Amino acid sequence: MSRIALVTGGTRGIGAATALVLKQAGYRVAVTYAGNEAGAQRFREATDIPAYQWSVADFAACQRGVDRLATELGPVEILVNNAGVTHDSMLHKMTHEAWESVIGIDLGGCFNMCRAVIGGMRARSFGRIVNIGSVNGQQGQVGQANYAAAKAGILGFTKALALETASHGITVNAIAPGYTATDMVTAVPAAILETIVARIPVGRLGKPEEIARAVLFLVADEAGFITGSTLSVNGGQHME
Repeated sequence: MSRIALVTGGTRGIGAATALVLKQAGYRVAVTYAGNEAGAQRFREATDIPAYQWSVADFAACQRGVDRLATELGPVEILVNNAGVTHDSMLHKMTHEAWESVIGIDLGGCFNMCRAVIGGMRARSFGRIVNIGSVNGQQGQVGQANYAAAKAGILGFTKALALETASHGITVNAIAPGYTATDMVTAVPAAILETIVARIPVGRLGKPEEIARAVLFLVADEAGFITGSTLSVNGGQHME
C-alpha cells in the first residue's frame, strides 16, 4: 500500500502543487487548511484529495486532526510542513499580534505538527518530514523580522529533530524556496515585484511545481541518507 502523506496549508500555492505532485507519484495524500472553506472545496473537487480543517497553531487541534486522519486514512508517514502566513511591517511599527501570529503559525505550527506525528513514526521506524522554510530565513528581509525569524527557526528545528530521529528511520529536511509565483507573491505591487525579480539570477519567479518536485525527492524511501539538510530552491538568489 502506498505511503500516506499530509501537507499542511495544502489547498493553494506551494502546498497544493506539492499535494498534486505527491498524488501523481502514487502517494495517498491529504491536506490541511485553516479557514477558506470555499477554496478547500474547490481543491477537493479538482483533485479528489481530502482536505481537513484545523489551525496548525493549535496544539490540541493538530493532535486531534492527526488522530482523525489515522482513523480515516491511516497513519501519517510523510509530513510536509508548508502552512504559513506573513504580516509584514518594519519592526518599529510591528504589533505584538503580528509577531505572535507569524511565529505561532509558521514556527509553532511546525512544532505542533511534528509533535503530533513523531511518536507514530518512531514506533514504525519510518518517517519523512519536510519543513518549508524561505530564502528570507537565510538572508533576512526588510519588514519581515517576524517571518525571517520563524523561517530561520525552522532551519534550526529541522537540524535538531534530524539528530534526534536519525537512528529511527526518520529523515527531517528543510526546503528554502526563493520567490515563487504564489498568490502571496504575485499580490506584491508590480514595481516592487520587478525589483525582486531583478535580484534573481535566473531572471524569473519560481514555479510552485519546482518546489514540489524537491519535496518529492526528499520524501522518497530511497532518500534515507539525507537528513538535517536545507535544500535551497531560489534561482541562485542566495547561495551558502
